[in-house]
Amino acid sequence: MRSIDIHAHIAPAAASHLPEGETWHGFTRQEMNGRQFLVQGDKRQWLHPAYSLTADERIAYMDSVNVDVHVLTTWVGMYNYDLPGDVGAGIARECNDYVTELTRSHPERFSGMATLPMQDVNAAVAELERAVNGLGLKGAQIADHVNNKTLDHEDFIPFWSAAEQLGALIFFHQEGDDTIVKPRDTKGWAIDNSIGNLSDRVVTFATLVFGGVLDRFPDLKVCLAHGGGFTCFGAGRLDRGWQVRSEARELGANIPSTYLDKVYYDCLTHSEAVLRYMIDTAGIDRIFLGSDYPYDMGIDSPTEWVNSLESLSQDEKEAILWKNLERVLGV
Repeated sequence: MRSIDIHAHIAPAAASHLPEGETWHGFTRQEMNGRQFLVQGDKRQWLHPAYSLTADERIAYMDSVNVDVHVLTTWVGMYNYDLPGDVGAGIARECNDYVTELTRSHPERFSGMATLPMQDVNAAVAELERAVNGLGLKGAQIADHVNNKTLDHEDFIPFWSAAEQLGALIFFHQEGDDTIVKPRDTKGWAIDNSIGNLSDRVVTFATLVFGGVLDRFPDLKVCLAHGGGFTCFGAGRLDRGWQVRSEARELGANIPSTYLDKVYYDCLTHSEAVLRYMIDTAGIDRIFLGSDYPYDMGIDSPTEWVNSLESLSQDEKEAILWKNLERVLGV
């Protein structure tokens, strides 16, 4: 039985192995408190040690946890939406070329998705087209907002049109711990991550629904990381808002809960009961295996975890582990 992980990060070798004193798109590499960072001005992006692994070392790790394929997504520290568009485009291009090197040298073990310069929509569309048509990547990973502009904004209509036409999967993932909860994590309890990720994702779902994006582009393929956050659990209140607040109905044609089975989710919930509810609410065909490799908030052994869930049938386990992604991405 196969296993395909949709949520597996990587960094380009040019960044993870940047020699001391040299620059890469304006970044330098610095050590702070025993950790390696990419630094540019006030920006500090932590380079996880796993990003220094060779392809063979990464595959050895995958074998140890019984994962056959990583769908590689460039580390979110490479979004850089705050940088000039030409700088963002250069970073994205190099990241996507690196992912493609791995997918071509190890096609049985790696597939991939692009990163995009979303601060420049025309450049993002061009890079998505190059990534899918030229490099063979399956879609792109993007953040829940671009410099505080959510993805239902009219500026992004050309992007959604291109994504639909290309059949690209768009994978939503926040930029590190920079979530809407971060300003309230005043005690440093890491709730900017543990619940911030989940909060950002339901906001994304709501804006795609209320903003009419899912109606305007019915063939879009969107995946919400971290189990879609609070999306499935918040659907009842979203429905009530749509019913009693006229402004919520201006662009979204239907009640929000009817869109739960129009998007995809990874299984990264850390809870069998939560995953069971998602399956029963959105449908087993909408759930992908996702580990969030290599981070501590991920699932250490995702294949083992799914196989251990007593409330899932064997068919449901196989759908999550590989059948859904094989069908949707052709992996």
